[in-house]
Amino acid sequence: MERGSAYHHGNLRETLIEEGIALLAERADGDISLRQLARRVGVTANATYRHFANKNALLAALATEGFRRLREGQGEAVHLAGPGQGLREAGLAYLRFAWRHPALFRLMFGPTLNRQGDEELTRVAAASFRALRSAVAAASGVDEEAAGVEGATLRTWGLVHGLSHLMLDGQFGWRAESPLAVAEQALTEAVDGPL
Repeated sequence: MERGSAYHHGNLRETLIEEGIALLAERADGDISLRQLARRVGVTANATYRHFANKNALLAALATEGFRRLREGQGEAVHLAGPGQGLREAGLAYLRFAWRHPALFRLMFGPTLNRQGDEELTRVAAASFRALRSAVAAASGVDEEAAGVEGATLRTWGLVHGLSHLMLDGQFGWRAESPLAVAEQALTEAVDGPL
């Protein structure tokens, strides 16, 4: 199937998002344009502007979809986890998402995107944080509003996010294992207990 043949009447926005994520993954610099995307999908550039006012609007839609996919992956991991293993499995899902989708991950959390004024992106990103907060509270056996949960959530996010960037930036090259395996091991050891 030719790339442009993926578009069917009525689902152009969804097709642009899917193909935008694919195009983003193919570009080493992560820089894409609405014109490139229109050519890839097989529509006019003007057709893309009916769904995205500008490049930032497209990037915000891609990041929003990324947050949805990340949250779904973490939710599934928590659901399938054994008792007491939900937080670790959510963290591992985060690492695996970053490893499989580095350009999308960098877009979601990087400085390229102007997040101001995009309510859907703000809402979905906040929902992702609330899901992590819920997992941290559940792992601690406390209510989400309990004292210390906010700080523990930020520390947990810092750990998994830092490991993700170290992994993606090639900082584990001195280890024989794959960068993903190194990050997974470090996270598992941090969550499961002392040295």
